[in-house]
Amino acid sequence: MDSVEKRLLLQLKSDPFLVPYAKYIRRRLIHVELTEQRLTQGKMSLADFASGHEYFGLHFRNDEWVFREWAPNATRIYLIGDFSGWAEKEEFALKRVNNGVWEIKLSANKLAHGNLYRLRIQWPGGAGDRIPAYARRVVQDPNTLIFNSQVWAPQPFVWKKNDFRRLNATPLIYEAHVGMAQDAETIGTYKEFTANVLPRVINAGYNTLQLMAIQEHPYYGSFGYQVSSFFAASSRFGEPEDLKALIDTAHMNGIAVLIDLIHSHAVANEVEGLSRFDGTSFQYFHRGKRGMHSAWRSRTFDYGKPEVEHFLLSNCRYWLDEFHVDGFRFDGVTSMLYLHHGLNRIFTTYDDYFNDSVDEDALAYLALANRLIHQLRPDATTICEDVSGMPGLANDASRGGFGFDYRFAMGVPDYWIRLAKDIRDEDWPIGHLYFELNNRRKDEKTIGYVESHDQALVGDQTLIFRLIGEDMYTHMSVNDDNWRVVRGVALHKMIRLITLATADCGYLNFMGNEFGHPEWVDFPREGNGWSFKYARREWHLVDDPNLKYHLLARFDRDMIELAKFHRLFSSPITLLHESSEDKVLIFSRANLIFAFNFHPTQSYNDYEFDAPPAKYQLLLDCDDPKYGGYGRLQPPDLEHFTIPKLVNGKKHHKLSLYLPARCGFALFPS
Repeated sequence: MDSVEKRLLLQLKSDPFLVPYAKYIRRRLIHVELTEQRLTQGKMSLADFASGHEYFGLHFRNDEWVFREWAPNATRIYLIGDFSGWAEKEEFALKRVNNGVWEIKLSANKLAHGNLYRLRIQWPGGAGDRIPAYARRVVQDPNTLIFNSQVWAPQPFVWKKNDFRRLNATPLIYEAHVGMAQDAETIGTYKEFTANVLPRVINAGYNTLQLMAIQEHPYYGSFGYQVSSFFAASSRFGEPEDLKALIDTAHMNGIAVLIDLIHSHAVANEVEGLSRFDGTSFQYFHRGKRGMHSAWRSRTFDYGKPEVEHFLLSNCRYWLDEFHVDGFRFDGVTSMLYLHHGLNRIFTTYDDYFNDSVDEDALAYLALANRLIHQLRPDATTICEDVSGMPGLANDASRGGFGFDYRFAMGVPDYWIRLAKDIRDEDWPIGHLYFELNNRRKDEKTIGYVESHDQALVGDQTLIFRLIGEDMYTHMSVNDDNWRVVRGVALHKMIRLITLATADCGYLNFMGNEFGHPEWVDFPREGNGWSFKYARREWHLVDDPNLKYHLLARFDRDMIELAKFHRLFSSPITLLHESSEDKVLIFSRANLIFAFNFHPTQSYNDYEFDAPPAKYQLLLDCDDPKYGGYGRLQPPDLEHFTIPKLVNGKKHHKLSLYLPARCGFALFPS
């Protein structure tokens, strides 16, 4: 365990405030190593261990069908389907092999591509139908709404870009949901996304596509968070090969693809999901109350159980192997980490992270998942969604961390909502805003964003709708100077530019928000009459040259290009000037100067501040008419020179600028 001590020292060195908690960190690091040793027993690699998907489930090998399932409490298991008349037949009865594993081998003519099937499992005192845990294809009957597994054995998919690797690229993430990615009030498909939405992502300049709700989930309105079949790509969007073609096309255009990985809980459904799979409530989950998530009404995994670790680690490998994804957004990490799931908790001190309420088995699982993913794909990207701020999650394992590449800066969008909702912009505390935009652990990389899908879910609003309100419905014409729209459009651009410019190591946008999509997100449910009205993206708005949406999209595209061309995230941020009274914030990064005047009415002539000596020219201007502004910075090619001045006997280089009200812009040294 010498390596544990070395990693511990590096973690403590990176954050001296962790020193009083060294015993907790040491114990957790040791637990990770002991867990891997227990799983592999020194006889195999972690990658070899995480290959359950090649053993369990249905496979066609050596001219026969082989099916295996783990169900230790079962007394009898039948494969039933349209091939058996949905009846229990002895020729389709599984045999117990060992350690709770059941198996059946069938000749090639017994099953055919497209057959529907499920398991009928008997246990002491009961029985029930179940979808196999490792099912790779699950479909729903459009009439009966019943889910079944489907035999899926098409011609192997031929990858056109089989060797895609993304090296040293800062993630500029376009978060998307395939089903709601179309304009029509229906469920979109993988094919439609590839044809109609992926070109928009490419044109917008993003280099990473993050797909939500890919793992099969019985209730569409769950936004994919209530997963039933962890190894099946949702069939409501099309066939597995369609998803592979989407990913392949993205790769051919230099775009990496991440998927939202739900390992924090599982749907409580018993036929479609894993709950009471073999008649027990604790096969995959904790016993008793701990096995149920009180807020989500879902099942919580027992991360200390070898079979569960095998299942989840194999799931990580499966998506890498089978679909060539380039990494994962791990959802609900806070819920995984704490016995209280982070509910009604405010994390204010390090004491909140180092106590007996932390599920150290879950922490070990996350560390091993990251280790596995990066062993298989060193270029893969893993991002944790953790609102608690647990130290070390996104620190490299070699430095005592738990291996995530990035964590989301979840406080930033929450802060923007508080400002927009509760405080007049003439009262915005500029100094505190700058602090919040830069409030992050220095030893961990973060992804900044203004709003993701979370901020627009039903009951909330997109930021631009919060700024403008119902005037968006009637006053978004390019020739309409409605004051609420003017304010909202200006702040929309400023907020995005300052968030991008201060983001640590990456940036995220949810589809449609780049052009100011006016609607919230609400999936069809009983409460809205099963309507698809808000479960879509109204692309016709951004495609209409007579509306202002396309001007916001153009600004977002140029903003993303600026970040890429100037390698913005490779440089630190230097504060040059801040005034809450003037509502002015100016800082430099990557040799660029970013200047923001958030004052709603007050423009400033000859606003002077210290700046690196150089000749500067305008690079990106929120007020440019091509972005829906008023072109107050004229002429746009005007050169700005720093002027040396003596202040209190010391030489300073001063830059003097015109700062229009409610405007932000970037300058570069020419």
